[in-house]
Amino acid sequence: MRKKWILLIFSVALISGGVWFSSTSIYQLTKGYLMFKFGPEKTFTESNEKVQATESTKKGEKTEKLSLYEVRPKIGEQMGELRIPKLDAVLPIYHGTNEDELEKGVGHFADSVLPGEKDNSVLSGHRDTVFRKLGEVGKGDLLVVETTAGTFTYKVRKVRIVDKDDRSVIVSMPRATLTVSTCYPFTFVGAAPDRYVLVAYLVKSELK
Repeated sequence: MRKKWILLIFSVALISGGVWFSSTSIYQLTKGYLMFKFGPEKTFTESNEKVQATESTKKGEKTEKLSLYEVRPKIGEQMGELRIPKLDAVLPIYHGTNEDELEKGVGHFADSVLPGEKDNSVLSGHRDTVFRKLGEVGKGDLLVVETTAGTFTYKVRKVRIVDKDDRSVIVSMPRATLTVSTCYPFTFVGAAPDRYVLVAYLVKSELK
């Protein structure tokens, strides 16, 4: 009788141990499969961050490639030419609007975008030198700017006469715009009180 009890207890112990071992093994196998299938949370997070970083890098590279100019001009440096078909004129453009630049040709306002780029690119020149005949240029005429980035053709949409202190000439624009200004009236003796302004929109780009 005693032996039967011992055998019974031993059998129950074996069965319990088997059940525990089986359940533990199934758990481990299940966990291993899930980790293999989906990866641990940390690994997933790191992988996701790497993917995002890669995508950000790609976006960054794309943004850089979208820039028209690899090198921005320096103050005083010739950065291109302005062609005015109506006047059969070709004028050098210098980066900056100090007297040094304006004495040599057309000045590009350094705080404005470069020709061809979205927003307002502003050019200025003296009425008694490069822009003596600018008054003959009006709505519908073309202004062509050639730079290291390409050739950009603008069509004049507005002609404005503004006060010399009017800052609206250099305001931001929602599209690629070329604003060209000079002192006005053209025949005025001394410091002219106004500005003759051509506002032109980009109509054609030929990139290099």
